[in-house]
Amino acid sequence: MVTMKGLYCQLSEHGEDASFVFQEVVPPSVLLDHFVKVQVKACALSAVKTKLITELKLGPGLIPSGREIAGIVLEVGQKVSFFHPDEAVVGILPLDSEDSGLCDIVFVHEHFLVHKPEKVTWIEAAGTIRDGLCAYTALHYLCHITAGNTILVMDGASPFGTIVIQLANHRGAKVISTVHSSDDEQYLEGLHPTVGIRHPLVARVVNLSSGKANLVENCMEETGGLGVDIIIDSGVRLYSGEDESPLKQHLPHKHEILCVLAVGGHWITTMANLQLDPPDSHLLYLKGGSVSFLNDEVWSLSNVQQGKYLHILKDVMEKLSNRIFRPLLDEPIPLYEAVVSMEMVQKNHVRKKQVIQL
Repeated sequence: MVTMKGLYCQLSEHGEDASFVFQEVVPPSVLLDHFVKVQVKACALSAVKTKLITELKLGPGLIPSGREIAGIVLEVGQKVSFFHPDEAVVGILPLDSEDSGLCDIVFVHEHFLVHKPEKVTWIEAAGTIRDGLCAYTALHYLCHITAGNTILVMDGASPFGTIVIQLANHRGAKVISTVHSSDDEQYLEGLHPTVGIRHPLVARVVNLSSGKANLVENCMEETGGLGVDIIIDSGVRLYSGEDESPLKQHLPHKHEILCVLAVGGHWITTMANLQLDPPDSHLLYLKGGSVSFLNDEVWSLSNVQQGKYLHILKDVMEKLSNRIFRPLLDEPIPLYEAVVSMEMVQKNHVRKKQVIQL
């Protein structure tokens, strides 16, 4: 019997702690009609969303890890119409997939894959596909960005923040970003477009590491007192300093976010447990603003907008091919270091996108 090794996440009884192990698995003997057999060349690592998986009752048990893949089509099912053998593809395995992206071979429904452009490397394709999807979801589907908007990107020197900044700038928006170190500040100040006028992509970088920079003052000064049209956070503090965990001390308070929001502005949050008190809601009401929750998994959890989803993935690859997107990637990681890398990703101890080269 032929077996393959893949990386899997083992949740604790309460679904909070996660450990990662390589596990032998038996591939399907029959290729289903709409499925594609892909030889994986690169797989990017993202944190396993343990709480979401527990709520969807996809655990307990071994949960496949490594879902952003790029590879070559080996075989296609009888009813597959989009792909042919030997074509290069990239995609995100759905949450309920039984395959780990770190297996040599994965079996994917054709509606979760798009073609990889020739100019894009395997590492770039796998390392950009999810952040590109998140950026598009935030800017185009949750807030409908237009030229002339001012956008505040929290922690812009992260892999996701980098893609958001590049997409916002491409759409003609003015970008303000926060950072938490002088290295991150230097990185953002060095970002320039690949074509056209070589102006910085970020109009103002606010370094919050020292505690001296005031986010509200900087944003109001940059916008002439009008506030920002769009805010994309990377987490916020819900309570006062002494009541919040030390890990969140560097994050802005939710009241600061509401203060810098312009009239009719959009706040895109990544926090599933965001709580707004009555005074916060009243301030949001006075500004005619809105709060939207960024959850990129909705595209694969419901196939009602499958066409839009595939269009986004194709557009992400096109912008990567045209160098509009220049992802923040770490050096390619060998397979034998996948467990250590995945543990660091899960604990949010890395600053660059981790991609395993197979």
